[in-house]
Amino acid sequence: MNWQPDAWGYVFIAIAGFLATDLWRWLGVVAGRRLREDSEVLNWVRAVATALVAGVVSKLIVFPTGVLESSPLWLRVGSIAVGALAFFLGRQVPAIGIASAIAFLGAGLYLLGF
Repeated sequence: MNWQPDAWGYVFIAIAGFLATDLWRWLGVVAGRRLREDSEVLNWVRAVATALVAGVVSKLIVFPTGVLESSPLWLRVGSIAVGALAFFLGRQVPAIGIASAIAFLGAGLYLLGF
């Protein structure tokens, strides 16, 4: 018995994907209209979101995969330091910090022969 994908399979995936993600985003938008920007709930949400991003970045630095796995730790940590320094010197524009960190990491990988 061979399974043949048809249009209903894609419709199911689209509906399931919508229910799993977009529905909750729209409910968040509706609920968020009632919250003040300086409320404790939004402060908590920002703290959790920041902690999640920090955790993902830390995991990429300490336990990398792919090409980064064979790169030295000092290069990965150095790129974060250069990116943070550029972020603060560049009037706290995220794109400046991200671009600087990527440029430093890319240049370091190139110079090391990766």
